Amino acid sequence: MRDDAVRVLEQNWIGQSTVPSRSLYPHQWSWDSAFIAIGLRHVSVGRARTELESLLRAQWPDGRIPHIAFAPSVPRDAYFPGPDFWRARLANGTETSGIVQPPIHALAAWLTHQADPADPGFLQRVYPGLVAWHDYLRERRTLGPGGLVAIVHPWESGMDNSPAWDTPLARITPAPAGSFTRRDTDHAADADRPTDLDYGRYVQLAATYRDHGYDDRERPHAFAVEDPCFNALLICSEHALADIAATLGHDPAPHRRHAAELTDALVERLFTAGMFRPHDLVSGDLIASDTVAGLIPLMIPGLPVADTLLATARGPRFRLGEVRLVPSYDLTANDFDPGRYWRGPSWFNTAWLIHRGLVQLDQTESAAALRTDLLTLADATTFAEYVDPFTGQPHGARSFSWTAALALDLARP
Repeated sequence: MRDDAVRVLEQNWIGQSTVPSRSLYPHQWSWDSAFIAIGLRHVSVGRARTELESLLRAQWPDGRIPHIAFAPSVPRDAYFPGPDFWRARLANGTETSGIVQPPIHALAAWLTHQADPADPGFLQRVYPGLVAWHDYLRERRTLGPGGLVAIVHPWESGMDNSPAWDTPLARITPAPAGSFTRRDTDHAADADRPTDLDYGRYVQLAATYRDHGYDDRERPHAFAVEDPCFNALLICSEHALADIAATLGHDPAPHRRHAAELTDALVERLFTAGMFRPHDLVSGDLIASDTVAGLIPLMIPGLPVADTLLATARGPRFRLGEVRLVPSYDLTANDFDPGRYWRGPSWFNTAWLIHRGLVQLDQTESAAALRTDLLTLADATTFAEYVDPFTGQPHGARSFSWTAALALDLARP
């Protein structure tokens, strides 16, 4: 399995970064590259470093790390929305999207360093960009009064088609039919992908943000949500930045303080009914839709509600340890779908995050079972993008890079 996983990463390597999938996702994706580096560090620390440093070369002057860095060798219309849609070109010539993805990058950088801690040069190179990234989120994306960071597009959650976004998306008038051409359904089954209606709303939101100059503060957002997964990964990455700062001889205290403040705000604002739920800043309501995003805070060090959250993960909504990996949506919901993108299937990256939380909580037996399940499914499905939580049937792309990378990470001795 390890040899096969390495081959997937070699096949998807394009010189300075790794594409998630040669067909479905032919460019560099932000949080994909972080997960990929976590696996690559066991194969080639140099390539893991290059993966993260190449992504930072796509960082904007305001500090944001865009969710896509477009590969110039790929035809401009191979993916939609492509570079001609986003109209974002940096001074170094890199073309990118204008939105972001969950901030797991500092954690990936710290884990990459730990694979070869003798040379601090890598940390010295990436630390300023990672600090600027977190500063951007804290200064430009704290849109509500409670101190949490907000996303302004469903794609920024990384869980693009989550049922949690249905209510806020219903406010959005979709882009007119025929005004764009989807490319994702050229490479994946229609039943696995978002509907045309949802996609039209995604496109309209992105176009409005683009047409307002990707400005985060000067206008009200039609979609603005405090997402528990996004904020949980920011907290974990602040802890990682503290470790990086201490290694470089800088003061780690500001990073620890930011992590503590965000943890308090996350519990106070988003925890209810044994679960973390997104907060819709437009309506002012918590979104009563229980998704795997609400379980990701299990990996936060010292989370005060960890025991309650773990009980929810093991309960009827997610049945941790009883189904394959961790379903992306409440198994008891009327609109649960085991095969459609983020509306029920189990994903390897979220399983890896929850496994990390279980290890941290000394849930040895549960962590071992989840690890075994992830490795078994990765091998059996040829590193599928995601799987049916009941049958393990593969869906989406195959030879998917973060599946191979995270299997490599958990397969280590």
